[in-house]
Amino acid sequence: MSIQLFDKTSKEISRKVSLNYSTSFSLGIRLLAKEYRWAVFATYGFVRLADEIVDTFHTFNKERLLKDFKFQTYQAIEEGISTNPVLHSFQLAANQFGITHDLIEPFFNSMEEDLNKQSHDETSYNDYIYGSAEVVGLMCLKIFCKGDTILYQSLLPYARSLGAAFQKVNFLRDIRSDVEERGRVYFPGVDFECFTEHDKMNIIQEVKKDFEHAYKGIIQLPMGCRSGVYTAYIYYLKLLEKIERTTAAEIMNQRIRIPNSQKIVLLAESFVREKLMPTS
Repeated sequence: MSIQLFDKTSKEISRKVSLNYSTSFSLGIRLLAKEYRWAVFATYGFVRLADEIVDTFHTFNKERLLKDFKFQTYQAIEEGISTNPVLHSFQLAANQFGITHDLIEPFFNSMEEDLNKQSHDETSYNDYIYGSAEVVGLMCLKIFCKGDTILYQSLLPYARSLGAAFQKVNFLRDIRSDVEERGRVYFPGVDFECFTEHDKMNIIQEVKKDFEHAYKGIIQLPMGCRSGVYTAYIYYLKLLEKIERTTAAEIMNQRIRIPNSQKIVLLAESFVREKLMPTS
């Protein structure tokens, strides 16, 4: 029995974690070429597990668990092995595609903030967005560029914008649970006890700028990954449009969703539209 069986099993477990926790994000991953797909599943599985520690492990010592998880992450990358299948598959991706500490450390910094920090000013908000979302986009970009540092540097600003856009849409979608269940307020200068249409539209305009900038990078991606990234882009853009049509009061009282039936339609539409996209 060789290590290859454990490698394969670990990748399958990360894929299962991704599919179970995010049907929408997984739609885009499934459209990636096979050479990218496993590594993005591995990266999402890693990110998801850290996020679960700070968001749902309420009856356990979350600070200790996150500290242990961080230590095990760096140990796995250094040693090229982990008995945690999610971390093992992530270290395979990290070592193969060059996902280094400069991207992983900001991610853990943002996760650590979620343990105690309940509100943000403009500076801490931007830092949190970078660590929790933009670096995840950069991890995926590392995978897509396969060691091409010139391509990576040219697409870096657009990947950051896409990660930021996705995270801000998530914040809008999850306002109720973040405020009521976790006591977190991410958007600076917004009073969620009196969340207004003006507040909502200011945030939406900010996110639209992120999406517009990100699109310029999507059309420059290698063909094997462009379709998957564009599908995720379209899904989150449609979710933002639905939030825009929803009143501020309704956003505070319900989680805005795209029905599964509509996700399938979006998948088909985005596949066709991606084929008609320019290449620069």
